[in-house]
Amino acid sequence: MKKVKVNEMVLVKPEGNSPAEMIRMAVSGGANLENLKQLLDIQERYEANEARKAFHKAMADFKANPPRIDKDKKVSYGNTKYNHASLANVVDKISAELSKHGLSASWTTKQNGVIMVTCKITHIQGHSEETTLSAPSDTSGSKNAIQAIGSTITYLCRYSLLCLLGLATEDMDDDGKVAGNGEGISAEQVEHIKKEIATLNIDEKKFLDYMKLDKIEDMLQAEYPKALKAFEAKRAKAAK
Repeated sequence: MKKVKVNEMVLVKPEGNSPAEMIRMAVSGGANLENLKQLLDIQERYEANEARKAFHKAMADFKANPPRIDKDKKVSYGNTKYNHASLANVVDKISAELSKHGLSASWTTKQNGVIMVTCKITHIQGHSEETTLSAPSDTSGSKNAIQAIGSTITYLCRYSLLCLLGLATEDMDDDGKVAGNGEGISAEQVEHIKKEIATLNIDEKKFLDYMKLDKIEDMLQAEYPKALKAFEAKRAKAAK
């Protein structure tokens, strides 16, 4: 037996009982509202911790046998030719495996000068974790305004999910490169990167060394998510 003291009230409970059982014992013992509030706070923290542990176990189980995601879509315009995994393909393959472990993915979007997409992975016990990527509208390939926004949202949904799960599509590093040809980032994306570097007070030379580039304008679309992820990591670190 173990004695647990809450204010002036002493509860006697068997070893290993959960906070929920402590609450039931307190109610049966005539505990006052303050005592119950403290026990409910303990129960809430206990459940949150159990949900967090269940989430990380489920993620570890998922990553032990991740799905293979092939590039199923070909893009070709002008001199630009490349293959990539479509959002539908990524979501179908990943969602089927996530559900086996009690996990699910969802997205929210915002526009504030740039398009921001937040991907959230949630476990059935309630714990969730998320990451946010941002980018300007994709004006490449003569898209109209709506198509440019939709293209960016689709792009960020796909990569935010892959980044959050720590996954990559097959031959992901060659995305946008065929026979030496690659799709470079747009002028808007160049300006977005320069703005992020200035806002986050990042040393541009160190950033270029990290990206293995001579100048920002040399960046390919395939390398853009890596830059966005670096900015989000810097922003998260500064917020701590």
